Amino acid sequence: MNTPPSPHLDLIFAALADPTRRAILTMLLEDDMAVTDVAEPFEMSLAAVSKHLTILTRAGLISQEKRGRVKWCKLEPDGLKGASVWMQGFGQFEPVNLDDFEQFLETQLSES
Repeated sequence: MNTPPSPHLDLIFAALADPTRRAILTMLLEDDMAVTDVAEPFEMSLAAVSKHLTILTRAGLISQEKRGRVKWCKLEPDGLKGASVWMQGFGQFEPVNLDDFEQFLETQLSES
């Protein structure tokens, strides 16, 4: 009998379901970014972007830390590991390669 996915997997997949959050992950593939820099390309309030960042943080996909007066966001490279392992259980998926994931995100975003 298969065990049900963990609540943590639910957080990961829910976080990835939103195009804004996927765009943020793509941006963070390049380098750590200040929250204000993450928010700049989006036509929404800083508070709305902060909510997206909180969801990504709770899912373990990014981390946030305060450096002086500025809050920084960093991609957590092992954040997708649990989801990748779960998907491999179906035998149809390869381990998540961050370069391939970046290309996938860029393709998805360009089609939006």
